[in-house]
Amino acid sequence: MAFKNSIDFIQQLEKEGELVRIKTEINPVLEVSEITDRVIKAGGKALLFENTGTEFPILINAMGSKRRIELALNVNDVEDLGHQIKDLFENMTAPKESFMDKLKMLPELKKISAWAPKRLSGKGSCQEMEMNEVDLNKLPVLTTWPHDGGPFITFPVVHTLSEEKGLHNMGMYRMQVYDKQTTGMHWHLHKGGAGHYNEYKKAGKRMPVTVTLGGDPAYTYAATAPLPENVDEYMLAGFLRKKQVRLVKCLTNDIYVPEDVDFVLEGYVDPQEGLRTEGPFGDHTGYYSLADLYPDFHVTKITHRKQAVYPATIVGTPPQEDAFIGLATERIFLAPIKLMMIPEMADMHMPPEGVFHNIVLSSIRKSFPGQAHKVMNALWGAGQMMFNKLLFIFDEDVQLTDYKQVIQEITDYTDPVKDVLFNRGPMDVLDHASERFAEGGKMGWDATRKAQKWDAKPRVNIEQLLAIPQITEVHDDLVKAGYSFLLIRLKKGKNVARLVSKQILEQDLIKDVKFLIFIEEVAVAADYADVVWRVANNVDPARDCFYQYDNEGNPYPTLVMDALRKTLVDDNFQRDWPNIVTMNQETIDLVDKRWGEYGIGEFLESPSVKYRKQLYPGEAVAE
Repeated sequence: MAFKNSIDFIQQLEKEGELVRIKTEINPVLEVSEITDRVIKAGGKALLFENTGTEFPILINAMGSKRRIELALNVNDVEDLGHQIKDLFENMTAPKESFMDKLKMLPELKKISAWAPKRLSGKGSCQEMEMNEVDLNKLPVLTTWPHDGGPFITFPVVHTLSEEKGLHNMGMYRMQVYDKQTTGMHWHLHKGGAGHYNEYKKAGKRMPVTVTLGGDPAYTYAATAPLPENVDEYMLAGFLRKKQVRLVKCLTNDIYVPEDVDFVLEGYVDPQEGLRTEGPFGDHTGYYSLADLYPDFHVTKITHRKQAVYPATIVGTPPQEDAFIGLATERIFLAPIKLMMIPEMADMHMPPEGVFHNIVLSSIRKSFPGQAHKVMNALWGAGQMMFNKLLFIFDEDVQLTDYKQVIQEITDYTDPVKDVLFNRGPMDVLDHASERFAEGGKMGWDATRKAQKWDAKPRVNIEQLLAIPQITEVHDDLVKAGYSFLLIRLKKGKNVARLVSKQILEQDLIKDVKFLIFIEEVAVAADYADVVWRVANNVDPARDCFYQYDNEGNPYPTLVMDALRKTLVDDNFQRDWPNIVTMNQETIDLVDKRWGEYGIGEFLESPSVKYRKQLYPGEAVAE
């Protein structure tokens, strides 16, 4: 069913036993995010903070589980979304040989037309209340992490119109609140809003912008969806709700927004103004995204529903709520990729530790040699998959969420020299490891089955390895378990990964180890989820994944991966390196002390306790 408004959604969550109301007064500055981080990582419920120091409650973690994202998107199982799109696409594109076949399409067309947005005359419930004076401080905007540049609106749906054709776009771009009437507008250069901004800049015109908050969660999800350019997000929202989105015109510009959202922030961005330093911000990568220049959003009107609820989310070290939003995207957009671009694809999965597109696992129906490499190139050219860094291709019967099977298939069927494909291309703006901003290396692994299965027994000379001064730990549990992966913790130093790997391979200290992974001295080698997260963030495959060669110029059959932090002194790395996102000790202690007041249940330790031991010197920027 489509939700009438956010209250309707909250009531459904409560009915399903998926919501906790917190009545004690809390502080939106750090305290809310520290509570939420503990609850999310423990697999807990949505939280409604009713006493925020403002007149508005905060709803957070509302889509932070598989069950809750299914409730939000109107399905019994998130897998149903892909099946629905597949059935719709096949019905619409199947050959129609007779007049009767064409007539049979009328009900389908009628259903699709019913999802199209409808413009209403007059005001909507989102315009019931008008602020006499614009004051963003009246909203319980979160300051999420200690080194954030300030408070950020984290669940905004940003509405823009193209200057040239008036086409509508919805996107989700974080917004740092600078003062009562001004925020940043952090739209990345690849996003639709940034494209519209460039059109207005070229035309020398001021750009109308409207931001909505809340309403049916389908609106929030649609703003995050990687839709093709010029495809209206309202159609996706209508499809998810199985009901059209009812729109009303803003009071001060010509943008139409859903009439049932909680808040409407109307205003403009002036491309003729200078840009402002925005950030840092503890981001979904688990590291701070560093300060950079973005335009100002000037808020000229704020309206809201009666009994409005302020929606928020937090991001940081995975898993977070965005992992489940990503799960929906994975399931929804698998079907179009399979049907229109890569028909041999069987399945796709993005592990949370890969922070969305850094790591993608895909399975295919393989019918010829080299097919995995064909699929790699196709995926790297498919929309936001262009940001992918590490891509793994398996046979169709591999369960991609069974990580033991995944690593076994890589061990058994990947030749580290012949089956690894290197490439270059666009990267996410937030990728901190690439040597160039928003551009870097990619690596694809063909783990499909070959004629010969690997059956060697890896050998690791731990005693001699530990005699190398830079090595602090040799973690060979994966090798002992039958996987050809060896983890080694290294002290940071100049070209340390290349020098140590050269010594290891030339002295034959390991044998039949396909993948040698170096991690930082502060990392916990036995925490495999964390190791994967570090590799996904800290590696630029073009620079950090390499082979060593023997005296005859032949590569050793081992792929080396350097997942250490890069610095100017040791690696000639010219960019700042961000710090890990953690809470400060003062807030951890506060939440520890107050935990019994919140009424959430059994005490949960702060996830930041582990990561505070792994911090680099410095604040948002590592020293």
